[in-house]
Amino acid sequence: MANNEIRNAASQTAETAKIPYKIYLTENEIPSSWYNVRADMKNKPAPLLNPGTHQPMTAEELSGVFCEELVAQELDNENAYIPIPQEIQDFYKMYRPSPLVRAYCLEEKLGTPAHIYYKFEGNNTSGSHKLNSAVPQAYYAKKQGLKGVTTETGAGQWGTALSMACSYFDLDCKVYMVKVSYEQKPFRREVMRTYGASVTPSPSDTTNVGRKILAEHPGTTGSLGCAISEAVEVAVTNPGYRYVLGSVLNQVLLHQSVIGLETKAALDKYDVKADMIIGCAGGGSNLGGLIAPFMGEKLRGEADYRIIAVEPASCPSFTRGVYAYDFCDTGMVCPLAKMYTLGSDFIPAPNHAGGLRYHGMSPVLSQLYDDGLMEAVSVKQTEVFEAAEMFARVEGILPAPESSHAIRVAIDEALKCKETGEAKNIVFGLTGTGYFDMVAYEKYHDGLMTDYIPTDEELAKYRAKLPQM
Repeated sequence: MANNEIRNAASQTAETAKIPYKIYLTENEIPSSWYNVRADMKNKPAPLLNPGTHQPMTAEELSGVFCEELVAQELDNENAYIPIPQEIQDFYKMYRPSPLVRAYCLEEKLGTPAHIYYKFEGNNTSGSHKLNSAVPQAYYAKKQGLKGVTTETGAGQWGTALSMACSYFDLDCKVYMVKVSYEQKPFRREVMRTYGASVTPSPSDTTNVGRKILAEHPGTTGSLGCAISEAVEVAVTNPGYRYVLGSVLNQVLLHQSVIGLETKAALDKYDVKADMIIGCAGGGSNLGGLIAPFMGEKLRGEADYRIIAVEPASCPSFTRGVYAYDFCDTGMVCPLAKMYTLGSDFIPAPNHAGGLRYHGMSPVLSQLYDDGLMEAVSVKQTEVFEAAEMFARVEGILPAPESSHAIRVAIDEALKCKETGEAKNIVFGLTGTGYFDMVAYEKYHDGLMTDYIPTDEELAKYRAKLPQM
């Protein structure tokens, strides 16, 4: 069916259903509090451990690395709702609320009775959901009187978002970017520099840990674990600086809960109940934010949902990792976290195009997954880009490679509905746009993209190095 025929059919469907293409909340409906899912978890995520003593990290110890207010949020397992400061709410209004879109054209293309919705987080200059946490982290650093912050970034969305937030709050921003992404995504790097950030490919010879990694792994293309080690070293050795992280940590999932809160409010406006919520999963920030209020209802016994984490087959933390304490970074200078992990030494293959490159998964999500409250699947890279191309052609948005993992599984689930005739409501997170990822799209179109999947023997080698607890 031609695209114009799809759109005409979709328009008729939209009129019948009385649900618009884009469901917008008003500015006054932007959440005024973040939702802390840990408050409703019966089994709390395991505490971060001091790498030297293997004892739970104290607030004082964490304050040497992170901003004080963020430490309080990191350790809060009791308060379900944490007020969003007015200054952050005002910043959010620049690009929030983001739309919840009914994918009528995609539904028609697939010929499925399923109803597909996606929460689009790409309507800001950073191009992704990462700004939701970059803003509060920069705000709290400024409030504490700091000079600047350091961080790592994979594909560059987090570094871009943080550079924007730091520019707004007049903070210095030092970014360590995974070397393979630094080389493949030069335009993302230049956006960061436009906003005043310094960007260094990692591992580098500018830090002790970087030089050590280069000596042990000559020619390495880097990993988020490497970049984290360098960023932490710079933060703790420069007065007036703290380290900030764009995923994995409890505080980040807390800030990202604005995604899920808005999504649930938009669905409630039209009395739509999601049957399944699907999100891409690297470290867990987008997925954790999207599912937060839905998981809260599930934990409290108020409703049930099928929640699916989608990860790359080349970096399969959930589906092939082990649930154990591991270092959060390759240099082994960060706290130990209990999470699904491949091992802190794990470095994805260079042909891995997306930003879902972290060796571990959020402790919050890891606990929920271990408790059987959500499921996980891994997908091959070429299948992901096949879904991305289909989505772009019918929905008019070029999706980020990360988001396209969720698109892949949303399509797969919609096709299952076609077989069974079930009109399920499928919700997925479109975390951002892929306009800085054209090298990856080029490789896909030229037939140069491959589906590298680590062997059991490779993964066993990394697991053997896990800390002995």
